[in-house]
Amino acid sequence: MDIEKIKQRIQKFSDDRDWNSHHNPKNLVMALTGEVGELNEIFQWLDFDDSTNLPPEVLEHTKEEVADIAIYLIRLCMKLDIDLEDTIHSKMGKNEIKYPPQSSSGNQKKYGKSINR
Repeated sequence: MDIEKIKQRIQKFSDDRDWNSHHNPKNLVMALTGEVGELNEIFQWLDFDDSTNLPPEVLEHTKEEVADIAIYLIRLCMKLDIDLEDTIHSKMGKNEIKYPPQSSSGNQKKYGKSINR
């Protein structure tokens, strides 16, 4: 993935429509949340098997929602001057410390707490 090329395309798209004044961090987070909600709707009532074997038209819809989420996330990073790649690597380093394989493998507990059901 060429993130710089994607950022340029997103910026041009926004510039061509004069949307920059609307793309403040608050609005972008709200739009991002809405798109995550749309992705959630696709999976909301599916069981495990159905969620891993989407019909072609549902998979296409899923791809579009994932793209919308990525676009808003990248745009948010652009507005806040966040280097997404560096930030992901940094967070993965922290996750590797927080969730060592010897105590986390196959374990769905969060932060060592049991899941209440």
